[in-house]
Amino acid sequence: MIRKILIANRGEIACRVIKTAKKLKIKTVAVYSDADKDALFVKQADESYYLGGSQPSESYLDADKIISIAKKSKSDAIHPGYGFLSENAPFVNRLKKENIKFIGPNPMAIKKMGDKIESKNLAIKLKLNVIPGHTAPVKNASEALKISKKIGFPVLLKASAGGGGKGMRIVRKDRELEENFIAAKSESKKSFGDDRVFIEKYIEQPRHIEIQILCDKHGNQIHLGERECSIQRRYQKVIEECPSPFVDEDMRSEMASQALILAKEVKYDSAGTVEFVVDSKKNFYFLEMNTRLQVEHPVTELVTGIDLVEQMILSADNKKLAIRQEDIKLNGWSVESRIYAEDPTKDFLPSIGRVTRYIEPKKIEKDYEVIRNDTGISPGSEVSLYYDPMISKLAVHSKDRISAINLMINSLQNYYLSGLENNIDFLIAILEDKKFQKGEISTNFIKEKFKKGYSSNLTMTDDKRQKFGIIAMLMYAKQSFNLSNVISKNFSVKISEDYLDIFLNEAAIVDNSLSLLIEINKKKIKVESSFNLNQKLCSFKVNEEIFYFKINDLINMHTSNVSFLDCRTTTVVVQSTQKDLLKLMPKDAKEDLSKKLISPMPGLIKSVDVIEGQKVKNADQLLIIEAMKMENILKSEKDCVIEKILVKAGDSVSADEELILFKN
Repeated sequence: MIRKILIANRGEIACRVIKTAKKLKIKTVAVYSDADKDALFVKQADESYYLGGSQPSESYLDADKIISIAKKSKSDAIHPGYGFLSENAPFVNRLKKENIKFIGPNPMAIKKMGDKIESKNLAIKLKLNVIPGHTAPVKNASEALKISKKIGFPVLLKASAGGGGKGMRIVRKDRELEENFIAAKSESKKSFGDDRVFIEKYIEQPRHIEIQILCDKHGNQIHLGERECSIQRRYQKVIEECPSPFVDEDMRSEMASQALILAKEVKYDSAGTVEFVVDSKKNFYFLEMNTRLQVEHPVTELVTGIDLVEQMILSADNKKLAIRQEDIKLNGWSVESRIYAEDPTKDFLPSIGRVTRYIEPKKIEKDYEVIRNDTGISPGSEVSLYYDPMISKLAVHSKDRISAINLMINSLQNYYLSGLENNIDFLIAILEDKKFQKGEISTNFIKEKFKKGYSSNLTMTDDKRQKFGIIAMLMYAKQSFNLSNVISKNFSVKISEDYLDIFLNEAAIVDNSLSLLIEINKKKIKVESSFNLNQKLCSFKVNEEIFYFKINDLINMHTSNVSFLDCRTTTVVVQSTQKDLLKLMPKDAKEDLSKKLISPMPGLIKSVDVIEGQKVKNADQLLIIEAMKMENILKSEKDCVIEKILVKAGDSVSADEELILFKN
């Protein structure tokens, strides 16, 4: 019987495992790196042990240290979470020799399914639906080109040992192949210690749909329906939902049948996921099997009512599966948003630093509505460049899809963090999109919607502009010492580069609530709000409808930086007579960066690929910078000469740091 679990992972998934272990009255042991010594999961565990340096290779990937701590702490079992050692068959075999239970599948299943080439060959043998491609590892770029021409462009380069989008590249033209092949091999080697790459046909406008399976060590197997995971960027999932708006009962049954055939073949005995790529005509093809708990498992838990971590623990303890297939019901709808420390306005570059303020949406669990936030963050937490940038997984459940989407939007509006950039506004922009709400999505959704990149004011509408005007007047009136001085006056509110004229009729405080009667476009609007200036999350009421906004920065009485839905902007309130003067104010001159290469993000310099005095052409590679397990290649934007190189391989750099100087 399992009495103590060592969690060989970090962050939110470590906290998630601890939650279920506490429910089962099982003790937990946390292991932590230098970067995680003050992390939330370390505080939540019953015991904690220092593991090693911040680099994963020095800590969470060090099997020897983890096994040693497991023995020292007298842990009965190890839960690997996801990533790191979760799909490492040799590690599982070692645990077996040490008489330590692994909370996950058997090593044979991990080995066969963890290798994308072997798993695809097995799927072909079992006569499952597979994507056309070349299943053997590709030796070099020359061979990759021959294979790609035979399959037909576009093709997808995939790391054999990959996951989470690492080592994956879409190639549409033969001249793009060599560079992407080298990059895929390098990224795969860095992430997984395995640089094997294979090639398959790329499906245009694909959907990513996966089947959750649950098995025990006694041959019992069931499925828990599907998840829609098509909202992705760079192969990283962003928003997931259960069930899929695209899948009908027949399709669900067919996909699940193939998933369980695969599971039976490898004697699968834990929670796992079989992923499929699906085209517009509902043809589905086996993609891969993840022999671990998935990041997006909460949406399945909320719809089925089954605790997947609990089931994994019971299976590892040799318990028979107590749930039958006929017991599985998909009740209501669940949506999950991944909150990342990244800047969507700068091509999603990772953001690191200390979380200075952190306010979660209020967790609820009533009737059919649930708000759940799986996180490893608290105020004061450090987000490190060494690990994945995910801060939390916000999941909601409601009676139907549109209700769940609206609940998610509302929850994101009530989620606040400062100290680093995040993608909350970006997530709201997706959820508000009409095509998304209709379920008209593919894995290309983000790329197509934001062709020119994302900005926080990209979706500014007249209605949102009006709401910003109302918020600005609330902020202005709240800071006025004498409300009688602000009424019966014409105001202009600068919102981005636009102006909104507002007439303020009445302003009063009633029962600690600020009440305004304003006029916009000859329409009178009554506004009420009880917010105070120390709050970050605020609300106001218009005609009995409640809206939410965030105070990012109070610059002065007239000027505030605020957020409403997916838009963030600075508002300036002036009397209408001052509007023309405001337009004449000089703008700050932009720094000339044409002769500098500036670091777009904090990270580590992996390589410098030029020398001083070298002539480079437009699009030539200059250097590679790495952060949060992703490599970013920086290229020249013009023909020029390298004047001075300010960094070398191995250097740690900050965002906006000068890296290279040019001369024309």
